Amino acid sequence: MPELPDVTVYVERLAAKTVGQRLERVSIRHPFLLRSVTPPISAVEGKLVVGVERLGKRIVLAFEGDLFVVVHLMIAGRLRWLERGKTTAPNALAFFAFAGGTLALTEAGKQRRASLHVVQGREALAALDAGGIDVMAATRDAFAARLVAENHTVKRSLTDPRLFSGIGNAYSDEILHRARLSPLALTRSAVRRDEDDARRMDRAAGGRSRRLAAEGHRVPPGDGRARPLRPAVPGLRRPGAAHRPRRQRDELLRALSDGRQAARRPRAFEAPEEQLAEAHRRAAVADGRCAARR
Repeated sequence: MPELPDVTVYVERLAAKTVGQRLERVSIRHPFLLRSVTPPISAVEGKLVVGVERLGKRIVLAFEGDLFVVVHLMIAGRLRWLERGKTTAPNALAFFAFAGGTLALTEAGKQRRASLHVVQGREALAALDAGGIDVMAATRDAFAARLVAENHTVKRSLTDPRLFSGIGNAYSDEILHRARLSPLALTRSAVRRDEDDARRMDRAAGGRSRRLAAEGHRVPPGDGRARPLRPAVPGLRRPGAAHRPRRQRDELLRALSDGRQAARRPRAFEAPEEQLAEAHRRAAVADGRCAARR
C-alpha cells in the first residue's frame, strides 16, 4: 500500500502535470470505485485543477469551485500517466482526461478496495481525515504525546491513522528495524528513538521514491528487502549452537545417538580418560553379572 513517502511523490508528480489544467472528462469503469453521491462526479468536469494535496494515505485533487476528488489507492491501487486520448490500461478503474494527458487509476487483483470520493468544501474534506499528525512536521513533544497517548505496542501505534498520518505496515517495519525495536515493545519505552528513525526513514524513502519516479519506474512501498526485527529482550536471542551449519548439527546428533561412532565425535564431546576407564569398568562388571546369571 502506498504510504506517506510514496503518496508525497504521487502528489508532487501530479501537481507538476495537472495543476493549471482543465479536467475535460471523467470515465468510471467500475461501479464500486465511486463511494459518494453528492456532488456527482460530473461536477468536476470542465473545472480547473488548482492544487494537489495529501490527506493521510489519500491523494486529493483540488478543483475550482471548492470541489475535491479524494483517491484512496488502498493495497493494489496505482496511478499511471498516459498519452492524451488513450483510454486503455490493464486493470483500469477510471480515467481522468486532461489536455496534456490522461490519468489512469488502476488496481490489480479481483478485490476492488480502491475508492474515490467527490466532496464540496473544506469541512467535508476534513471529515475524511482520521486526525493523525504529520511525522515530518510534528515537534518532538507532539510526537511523544501521540505515541504514549494509548498504552499499545509501537507497531500498532505507528500504524494507527488517528495518531500518525500516512504510516502503514511497510514503513512501520522499516522504522522499527532502524530503531532496533521489537514490534511488541511498548510505546512508553521507545519515544525518542522511534521519532528520530521515523523521520530518517521517511526522508530516505521519499528520496528513493522520487528517484524511481524520475526514472520512469513504478514507486513501490518499502524497498522490498526482508528485514529481521531484533528482539527487545536479549534473552530471546537464539543460542549460538542453533546457528551452526546443518551438517555439523547432524554429525553431532549421529555421534550422540550411536556409541559405535564415538571416535568421530568432536573434542567437545570426548570424555576424559578416567571417565572412559570408569565406563569400561562398569561395562565389564555388567557383563560378568550377566555371565553369572547364565
